[in-house]
Amino acid sequence: MFIFKKWNIAALNSGVCFGPDQWSTDESTPLISSINPTTGESIARIKTGSLSDLEKLIQTAHTAFQLWRTVPAPKRGEVVRQIAEKVRQQKEELAQLITLEMGKPVQEALGEVQEVIDMAEFAVGQSRMLYGKTMHSERPAHRLYEQWHPLGVVGVITAFNFPMAVWAWNAFIAAICGNAVIWKPSSKVPLCAIAIQQICNEILHKNACPSVFTLFISADKKIAEQFVRDERISLVSFTGSTSVGEKVNTWVAERLGRCLLELGGNNAVIVDDSADDHLALPAVVFGAVGTSGQRCTTTRRVLVHEKKYDHFVSKLIQAYQSLKIGDPRQFDSHLGPLIDVSAVEAYRQAIEEIKKEGGNILYGGHALSGPGYFVEPTLARVEASCAIVQKETFVPILSIIKCQDFYEAVSIQNQTMYGLSSALFTQNLQHAEYFLSVLGSDCGIANINVGTSGAEIGAAFGGEKKTGGGREAGSDAWKAYMRRQTCTINWGQALPLSQGVKFDLHDHHR
Repeated sequence: MFIFKKWNIAALNSGVCFGPDQWSTDESTPLISSINPTTGESIARIKTGSLSDLEKLIQTAHTAFQLWRTVPAPKRGEVVRQIAEKVRQQKEELAQLITLEMGKPVQEALGEVQEVIDMAEFAVGQSRMLYGKTMHSERPAHRLYEQWHPLGVVGVITAFNFPMAVWAWNAFIAAICGNAVIWKPSSKVPLCAIAIQQICNEILHKNACPSVFTLFISADKKIAEQFVRDERISLVSFTGSTSVGEKVNTWVAERLGRCLLELGGNNAVIVDDSADDHLALPAVVFGAVGTSGQRCTTTRRVLVHEKKYDHFVSKLIQAYQSLKIGDPRQFDSHLGPLIDVSAVEAYRQAIEEIKKEGGNILYGGHALSGPGYFVEPTLARVEASCAIVQKETFVPILSIIKCQDFYEAVSIQNQTMYGLSSALFTQNLQHAEYFLSVLGSDCGIANINVGTSGAEIGAAFGGEKKTGGGREAGSDAWKAYMRRQTCTINWGQALPLSQGVKFDLHDHHR
């Protein structure tokens, strides 16, 4: 396969990497297949990691951390910069690999690889800005300040839908903070992880660095649980479903570890009566069908003002009729396949549930015959009370709900258990400000005249409620990968206590 020419194909024999040129040789572990969702055919088979591999990996990462933390942060940033340059050189090949293994349309795949590059560049800058604070002490001749130190070993567990970018959000920031990173990617996209790992290996070797970035691929749930429960993993960053995230949170909390959760979303776009269709329509369509509905930020509900409802729905149907479903390698394809056959079955079940609840399928609603795992993007007219409205279906189904006014729409939007991304399309300043106020959207992301899907890396990404509360990427998200230390220096000759407390020692020998 042409896509493997850039990387050492021997590494495909193993899904565990302890560092540069250190791949697991354990022959006892089961194989997993990487499946091309466009055809349903196997691309390659990879040996998974064992418990002994995991133990060695954690020990290796901990040893690497002890050395890496002593490297000046800007020097750590320079290593990340070199990784970004290597990714930039191989951008098209990496995007083709994402498209091949995950089924994401190539234009979106190119955007994901660019996100890896952008995240690295952000991390390079952040490596010179790991700022602490200096405070005025209430005691004379005292200096009071805060500083930040790395946590140790960071475990990064990523989902299939962004097989490279989400790792970069976590790994690059964790690394410039001085941590070592163990990556456990989705077993559905192992080749994407192996390709990135080999780039990291090359740069680490070139700079004589320890094993800062390591890889552990496994489909064994018990091994995954042991990984999460291990007390030597200072922080577990988990991206995936809410149901699994709740278990991860519990396991990590039981050992008083740290957890960063990026879980489900059930995102809504509100189309106000003053909305500009030229902005709202493409935002809703891309938000609903991008990555075939397999984003946590996918638009799953559109709440339309009753005055605009008929007009906007007719425009939506026309837009959906123009969408092209097909080979994601073709630049004119809007939708590629779902990730696997279980996703297609989830789509079918969601369609049946909509019909049972009295919903009306306005467009789509069918799984396509093979090869591959293709389904039709679907528009469904439903009531806000329908159970399907409360679910994250993770397929390209958009529920359309009529609202009497703006305030009812905000209330309906906030009724879901998730709180990731939200959007309002309006030309009404009061509505826009209300939506962004404490009375408005309860999501971690709130947009005006911008859709729910797609986020810039300069801002912190994450959500509230059952979305988990984590924040990754930009802003001050770096603090999640470090521990805060408060320092007091007494440079005087006396020992005054805080709050004016008096404590005198009497000399009993006098």
